[in-house]
Amino acid sequence: MKKKSSYTHSLFGVRLSQELEDFLRGVNPWWNGKPMRTLPPFHRWLFDHTLQRLKTGLAPVTVLRGPRQVGKTTLQEQIIEHLLHQENVNPANIFRVQFDDIVPLTRGLQIPILSICQWFQENILKKTFNESVKEGRQVYIFFDEVQNLDNWSIQVKSLVDHHSVRVLITGSSALRIEQGRDSLAGRITTLELGTLLLREIAGLQNFGHMAPMIVLNGLKELTQKDFWKQVKENGQKHRKIRDQAFNLFSERGGYPVAQVRTDRPWGEVSDQLNETVVKRVIQHDLRIGERGRKRDQDLLEELFRLCCRYIGQAPGQALFITELRKALTANVGWNRVLAYLRFLNNTLLLRLIDPLEIRIKRRRGRPKICLCDHALRASWLQEFIPLSPEGLINAPHLSDLAGHVAESTLGYFLGGIPGLDVAWFPERGAEPEVDYIISVGEFRIPIEVKYRRYIDGHRDTIGLRSFIEKTVYNAPFGILITLDDDVTIDDPRIVAMPLSSILFFR
Repeated sequence: MKKKSSYTHSLFGVRLSQELEDFLRGVNPWWNGKPMRTLPPFHRWLFDHTLQRLKTGLAPVTVLRGPRQVGKTTLQEQIIEHLLHQENVNPANIFRVQFDDIVPLTRGLQIPILSICQWFQENILKKTFNESVKEGRQVYIFFDEVQNLDNWSIQVKSLVDHHSVRVLITGSSALRIEQGRDSLAGRITTLELGTLLLREIAGLQNFGHMAPMIVLNGLKELTQKDFWKQVKENGQKHRKIRDQAFNLFSERGGYPVAQVRTDRPWGEVSDQLNETVVKRVIQHDLRIGERGRKRDQDLLEELFRLCCRYIGQAPGQALFITELRKALTANVGWNRVLAYLRFLNNTLLLRLIDPLEIRIKRRRGRPKICLCDHALRASWLQEFIPLSPEGLINAPHLSDLAGHVAESTLGYFLGGIPGLDVAWFPERGAEPEVDYIISVGEFRIPIEVKYRRYIDGHRDTIGLRSFIEKTVYNAPFGILITLDDDVTIDDPRIVAMPLSSILFFR
């Protein structure tokens, strides 16, 4: 006798396994008038933007992506709480699914997203999505880590093409989300959430409230030298708040758990970051992907360790291969290393900044490694590098390393500005290296990091001046990032400011 499947499809709809149905009811407690888990009162900077996109954005699907543990799921739940208690949305019109936890439970379903949504219509909403919207009651669907399912984008496309629903997707894999963009063309808008911004740390710790100096997708100001002068002046004007926030950022990084639980010692926070961020990516996310593809956890761990050691730098093929073969006592090929580097980039734990391309001619070069938060380096290597001026006074021997950490911090920060093109400029013949080049339209702005107490106004600006003076680059001015406020550069084409001030303008 043929064994019955635990999933049954009938003329009357979809019946899920009892285990899956119980899970869905458990993560949607508002259906039964029960409270959600207690959520932090502090909202990340993207809360209002995400809520607006979800409710009235041009695209029916909003994607919020970012590294693990930066608060994407919490933000999703805070939006649900807002809809329930501030906008009085009917609890039956809100459906949330956390796919990270139920992938094994969906294996009996050929089209799990559509099947689960069909179950929701029949058993909770008790009408179709379109009937509810026609009655004036919008349906909101929240998917967490849905990109871990096969063919997720095709199913989401079918959902929004045939039903008037608004969907918010959160995920920690940039690659899998980007792979779904073709299927969802015209139906998706993407937002990126990183670790805490400096002004968020200030607000979280009640140091003071600071408004951002640019709006989301507002890049035109970045081409104006007066704007960067205002950034510098803003940092000096709010120096006390800025420095308090930057000192905490220097000590503990920007992960919410590190800043919310300042009552816990760094060693405990460090262990938590290793377990919930780095090891979760290496042990869990590494297994998800092309079926049958062999993935080496030891190689990824050692490669991430090298990325931590060389953040803010652009190590070459020879260094990676030599170090990896020495550590693993195995023959490791460069193509495999590149594939694993791309994997880490796609988890958003690090950002690979490519060399600048000029005149459409693609120039091969080494990417610069920028870690999403220097706290991951401190936790993974068990090596603390201070960024604050006060911290470096007490540890002057760490100044060179702090410079690399500062460069990495700035690179990831710039790369997180929506729509901004960020590259670095390797030494080319007589042209010196420049740490970063940001491009907005036809303009290119060079940025150089000199993270030390004493700045030579001539020697330390050679790269900036060389780039500005080449008319082909169309660079109207340059920016020098320093350790302290008290730096004066005679060249009127160069704006100098400390790292803490530039991190303060978003």
